[in-house]
Amino acid sequence: MKIVVVGAGPGGYVAAIKAALLGAEVTVIEKYKPGGTCLNWGCIPTKSLLAASERIDMVKEAEDFGVEIGSDIKVDFNKIMDRKNKIVTNLVKGIEHLFAQKKITVVKGHGKILSSTEVLVTDEDNNTQTIPADKIIIATGSAPIVPPMFPYDKTKVITSDEAMNLTEIPKSMIIVGGGVIGCEFGQFYRKLGTEITIVEMADHLLPFEDDDVAKQLARSFKKDKIKVMTSDSITKVEVNDNGVTAELGSGKSLTAELMIVSVGRRPYLDNLGVEELGLASERGKLIVDENMMTNVDGIYAIGDVINSPMLAHVASKEGLVAVDHAVGKKSSVNYDAVPRCVYTDPEVAAVGKTERELTEKGIAYHVGSFEFRGLGKAQAIGKLQGSVKVLTDDNDVIVGASVVGPHATDLLTELTLAVHLKLTAAQVGDVIHPHPTLSEALMEALHDVHGQCVHKV
Repeated sequence: MKIVVVGAGPGGYVAAIKAALLGAEVTVIEKYKPGGTCLNWGCIPTKSLLAASERIDMVKEAEDFGVEIGSDIKVDFNKIMDRKNKIVTNLVKGIEHLFAQKKITVVKGHGKILSSTEVLVTDEDNNTQTIPADKIIIATGSAPIVPPMFPYDKTKVITSDEAMNLTEIPKSMIIVGGGVIGCEFGQFYRKLGTEITIVEMADHLLPFEDDDVAKQLARSFKKDKIKVMTSDSITKVEVNDNGVTAELGSGKSLTAELMIVSVGRRPYLDNLGVEELGLASERGKLIVDENMMTNVDGIYAIGDVINSPMLAHVASKEGLVAVDHAVGKKSSVNYDAVPRCVYTDPEVAAVGKTERELTEKGIAYHVGSFEFRGLGKAQAIGKLQGSVKVLTDDNDVIVGASVVGPHATDLLTELTLAVHLKLTAAQVGDVIHPHPTLSEALMEALHDVHGQCVHKV
């Protein structure tokens, strides 16, 4: 069987390798580099940058632990960026090595689907070739949304793509959008000394999370002297020699050296052949069934181009499901147990339903919570801010959870497993958690669902 994957991001490259493991003859079409937005401009490079700003905090806090380093901290921005680029390069090479090892053919260029059995590839020199296929998987990802009102010049008004490759630390920056991207970039550049103002239309940061979760991050931002303007919007933007001036709906005015527009992303379906093929879509996203199949037999779609959470790990899972169906196997995606992660300080991680969702749907629920400051391990490492919250239904089944605090994105896995397997708070809370660890906060929150938390004040 010949499977052609259009796009080599976290959905496409995982699908390609899976298909090869199952014995298919695989061709990947990619116009840039393997890894997509996640590896080249998103998940991995941002975490590399945030790791640098974390080291700055560690140095500043060293004296509290009895380690005297000195107050003169120098930041080599070029070295930070070089390290980030090296990590990305190494990981890209790793994917290329996997492709070669699995005998996956890579064709560089833009892919346009002609039919359910043919894909036309055009390279940068405008040369074309047609790739035959038995099954096709669309995994072309997404691109930043830049509304027309923003004079996007990639120099002073930029997106996350350009923010990832700045050559100098800006003195000041306006960030439009207080979601994951805005919060991560805002905190990183603030740690390096940039004056940051975040403008968010919703009434709190991270609009898709509960208010109490977002408030904990907002407290940290206030401590970092990041200015956050919620329930407000940008109405006019002007670029001048000194930078950017923005007028707000509230009547206020902001000026800064740079503006990052981070208001969301759109499916990248440009010149893919969607209209000619008659692929069904809704609000710009392709419609697929539970097997990731579009309305055209033999053509699948995964990741940011379909109506599912725009997250790398979701795309990867969808890629596995699409390949399984293509070769006659059966698997599925459990969208009720999708982890959501923000790599700020403190980290924010959540899975399943939020309190707001449960309330809006009229579903009865119970809450258990515990603050990290109640843990010996948190006290020992000096990371006291944050908490764990667990939500259960009337049958004690865990339907949602959030973790705000040190290593929250790693700790969430246990609760994600619980939501995925529909385990109860009693079942997971009965598990012995090692002491002293941060994971004890999960156990304490689970016990608190039943009012049995020993260490809660």
